[in-house]
Amino acid sequence: MRTDNFFKLIQIDEYSATPKYLQLCDSIVEAIENGKLKKGDVLPSINELSYALDISRDTAEKGYKHLKKQNILVSVPGKGYYIGQTDFKKKIRVFLLFNKLSAHKKIIYDAFVAALGEEASIDFYIYNNDYTIFKKLILSKRSDYSHYVIIPHFVEGGDDAYQIINTIPAEKLILLDKKLEGIVGNYSAVYENFRQDIYQSLHQAKKELSKYHTLKLIFPDKSYYPTEIIDGFKLFCQQYAFNHQIIHDIESEPIAKGEVYINLMEHDLVTLIEKILSLNFELGKEVGIISYNETPLKKLLLNGITTISTDFKLMGTIAAEMIKNQISAHREIPFALTLRASL
Repeated sequence: MRTDNFFKLIQIDEYSATPKYLQLCDSIVEAIENGKLKKGDVLPSINELSYALDISRDTAEKGYKHLKKQNILVSVPGKGYYIGQTDFKKKIRVFLLFNKLSAHKKIIYDAFVAALGEEASIDFYIYNNDYTIFKKLILSKRSDYSHYVIIPHFVEGGDDAYQIINTIPAEKLILLDKKLEGIVGNYSAVYENFRQDIYQSLHQAKKELSKYHTLKLIFPDKSYYPTEIIDGFKLFCQQYAFNHQIIHDIESEPIAKGEVYINLMEHDLVTLIEKILSLNFELGKEVGIISYNETPLKKLLLNGITTISTDFKLMGTIAAEMIKNQISAHREIPFALTLRASL
């Protein structure tokens, strides 16, 4: 194959969070599947690849070696790389769209990728909770994906997100982490029940909470978390006669003994701990903390921070299994309270 024709087959998207070497691999595999690259075709050298695609030499070499490991490419000293085989199972192609890549979102991503295995190619994008970017990515998506896996969380806007998502064939769609009203068709979902989850978790911690007189939920004005969390929090407090308050800015909130603080955002947890330590309050006795989303650090921080969290690894794994086994379903992921010294 002529070198200039080869480069027309390669797509490197600067906006994708997928590593460039994997984008290179996926483009070559797609070209083989479409019959545009055939067994025995010689590929450009690593230096040519690096120069033409404006990628590092290490990236180009890593891509070729990845395909060689799968026996798709063969290398001959002095001759370079060429297509070794074209008879392999057609790859699953996934458009994966996350609102952000936090510690717990990385757990979802890692579990999803591991469960899918090398038989899938994934184009991974992050829209940073910005609905304008979300909309642009959805509407400009390629049409040849086998599946679209989307986490729909926005700081502002998004009231018509369901209309944008409905442009995706329902049988190819998996909503992750959150369900949206207005999505039509036989789509799949692997999600949290935000209202019920916080209610049940607080109910499980009722004994520990009874030594405090006030529960405060830190829910910033600029937050992508669903307001159903507030509904579940209020329902619990009203049912069990706890004084309660919604705080929008922990920076300006005075900390008092006998209060429990429930944080959603990681930076609010840092601010909260700093303020408690500055007042020399004893965490777990004079004031309490419950933090959303389990992370390894929270097991160790201040003898342990109590968390309420969904099983993020299970969420990613189930989404991948739905794709591999061609399952269409709605699966609610379990939510757990982990009691530690902070309560």
